[in-house]
Amino acid sequence: MPNRLANEKSLYLRQHADNPVDWYPWGEEAFRVAREQDKPILLSIGYSSCHWCHVMEHECFENPAIAKIQNELFVNIKVDREERPDLDELYMNALQAMTGSGGWPLNIFLTPDGKPFYGGTYFPPEDRGQLPAWPRVLVAVAQAFRERREEVERAADDLVQYLRQQTRPPLAPNSLREQFLDEAARNLVPHYDRVHGGFGDAPKFPSPLQLEFLLRTYRRAGAPRALEMVLQSLTAMARSGIHDQIGGGFHRYAVDNAWLIPHFEKMLYDNALLARLYTHTALASGSSWCREVAEDTLTYLLREMRGPHGAFFSAQDADSEGGEGAYYLWTPEEIEAVLGNEEARLVCRYYGVTPQGNFEGKSILHVPDDPEVVATEFGLSLDELHARIRDARARLFEARSQRPAPAHDEKVIVAWNGLAIRAFAEAATAFDRPDYAAVAAEAADFIRTHLWDGTTLRHVWEEGEARFPGFLDDYADLVNGLVSLYETTFDPSWIDWARSLAEGILERFLDPETGDFYDTPADGEQLIVRPKTFVDQGTPSGNGAAAEALLRLGTVLGEQRYLDRATHILERYAQIAVEHPIACGQLLVAMDFALGQPYEIAIVGAPEDARTRALLRVVFGNYLPNRVVALRRPDDEIAPGIIPLLADRATLDGQPTAYVCRQFVCRQPVTSPAELAAQLGVAVPDS
Repeated sequence: MPNRLANEKSLYLRQHADNPVDWYPWGEEAFRVAREQDKPILLSIGYSSCHWCHVMEHECFENPAIAKIQNELFVNIKVDREERPDLDELYMNALQAMTGSGGWPLNIFLTPDGKPFYGGTYFPPEDRGQLPAWPRVLVAVAQAFRERREEVERAADDLVQYLRQQTRPPLAPNSLREQFLDEAARNLVPHYDRVHGGFGDAPKFPSPLQLEFLLRTYRRAGAPRALEMVLQSLTAMARSGIHDQIGGGFHRYAVDNAWLIPHFEKMLYDNALLARLYTHTALASGSSWCREVAEDTLTYLLREMRGPHGAFFSAQDADSEGGEGAYYLWTPEEIEAVLGNEEARLVCRYYGVTPQGNFEGKSILHVPDDPEVVATEFGLSLDELHARIRDARARLFEARSQRPAPAHDEKVIVAWNGLAIRAFAEAATAFDRPDYAAVAAEAADFIRTHLWDGTTLRHVWEEGEARFPGFLDDYADLVNGLVSLYETTFDPSWIDWARSLAEGILERFLDPETGDFYDTPADGEQLIVRPKTFVDQGTPSGNGAAAEALLRLGTVLGEQRYLDRATHILERYAQIAVEHPIACGQLLVAMDFALGQPYEIAIVGAPEDARTRALLRVVFGNYLPNRVVALRRPDDEIAPGIIPLLADRATLDGQPTAYVCRQFVCRQPVTSPAELAAQLGVAVPDS
């Protein structure tokens, strides 16, 4: 018989609806029952595409004997971390404070008033190595709660006090200086994997924000090693098992340090951030393959993750029929059945497919050797090899499409869609792809229509309903997306909406004592601690994203309040970001913008005019991370009223004209691409 989760909107919660565990959704009812029965609470947090969440559900939560123990000893609450990132952040911080590590599924035990006192991640049904059996954990925790109640309550109070202090660390603001950026870049180097690229050891995450900061370091300081680190990392990832070699897109992370074995879930935010990083690297380096990977990733998002409404789904599952990763694995025989013997021999060599396999007897496709080596072995030119691989990919993709596919979680999360809007908008300008601009605009329009009421943003849209007050990253990531969308379409309504959202950030999230931002709005649910993030967690930190959003929008609008608030945040967290760059990539990206004396570029001309487009190609065909761009048609009297950067700008001699300003100093207006390129310190891109 289904439990209380059967009628929830969340796919993840509904996945647990038939468990014999007497699950409650998060809410007052569960806490009332806990208080009335004086029982501790088991809070279990996960998400629909999480492999180990599925494993623990199958091994423990579907087990009637284990469920009986849970139901007798605890009030059990299930939470979808994608619906409630505030709860996930709060209780993950608690777990990390207790154990020094975290992850999902997050299983944490609370007093009846919601204070955490013990927790962990995955637990097996029986003792397994160093992992205690879940039933044994349940009994021990319940016994401690009954017999050592005062000790448990005291420990919970101490932990809550610690969590509160963590939201307001006693930091001395530092005036921003360019040397901070140099020091942060140096501090990243010890974390860099010189063999495989990327940062740290297994499990290995892509770290797009840290790589973006290194790319900016290359642009700012002319540091060739920074670009080398980015290119090595992006090459390794593109050739690896975390990159879906057949269908495009990237899996969440690798369990090994060589990027070979992924956990197979695909997340919208990873692919949006990585597509944007490959786009920027293509501009910075001139790399054609970076462009190919960027467009391949965006194609994946369009094909697999975009709903019929135009917005983007949150995730694609790690598991499908046949187990984890089954959809993506191949044997030589399966490839031969699709391609024939001769072509299969080439493709198996190229993608490292062997009879013994590299994952449970089958092979994760990757590119273990340089394509030049494979081309030489088969007596082919590089162009011939690539042509045959492209043809094989298409045929293998068609064959794979007949397999049972991993499920999608079709919830629309505003923050993650903001990242996708920005990725498509910036690829549209970089690669001259107006179709990408249309995609970004359609996603933004869906959010404006269905998750914005004119004053308040909602966090998630599921099953036709917008739910939960928007969090800081919803507002901030969407503002960043809208600024990029404006620079693609030059529709001032996007900037007008971004201004309303920025005012919402200042009104709803500001901590008046410290001057930075909480993750949750002032009128949101009151938790035991109001969470606040400055550390990236797969997605950009709330304060880092807000700082960048206010800087970019404030520069477009000439709004000093936005610039001052962003600068205060960066000054507050400067020392932490510099000392711990591996955790603070988004803050460093924002700091680079703040210190980069961003170009303010106003162009007057019809966007369909070839001469206007030539000026825009100078701006968008180069890697210029610290700039904003505005455009008005010569006869447009509305845009200058919304965007002061366009006020009092006119064409020269009837020709499309560019105005470049920097730190309140404007250069002479110019009409030729060469003159504009000289003012920006860049080259005129090839047409």
